[in-house]
Amino acid sequence: MIFVAVSTLAFERLVKRMDEIAGRISEEVVMQIGETKYKPQNAKYLEFTDEDDFKRLCAEARIVVSHGAMVMMDALEQGTPVIAVPRRHQFGEHLDDHQLYIVQELEKQGKVTAIYDIEQLEDVLLNTKLEVPEFTKSRQLVNALKQYIMEFARN
Repeated sequence: MIFVAVSTLAFERLVKRMDEIAGRISEEVVMQIGETKYKPQNAKYLEFTDEDDFKRLCAEARIVVSHGAMVMMDALEQGTPVIAVPRRHQFGEHLDDHQLYIVQELEKQGKVTAIYDIEQLEDVLLNTKLEVPEFTKSRQLVNALKQYIMEFARN
């Protein structure tokens, strides 16, 4: 199962693209879409979820596709590889590009697979062997990364 999570804010570009992909693949796709107005036609979806269900979905997923924020850390903490698609200021998805910078840094460190061109998402999902970075076994490091992301997002 592929779990797509965008947290509370809308992320139309990612939800629409993943819905298109869900219509062409046999693997189940479940999406947490937040305030996104577009409603998926080819995937199961829910707007919001509680923390326990969220962690369960992350743990059950083969891959978590996420925006570039806390969801990534939660998925990695559950031992699931992450494809990160940062919300971009140029598309009106966020006030600035802090998610882009966070994803770039985590990609450099080999912790997530980053997608900067949404058209590449299907190819990466279907043709890339994604592995869980070793650091996820260290809860202390995961917590430190969560703190870093929260502080970075505030500035």
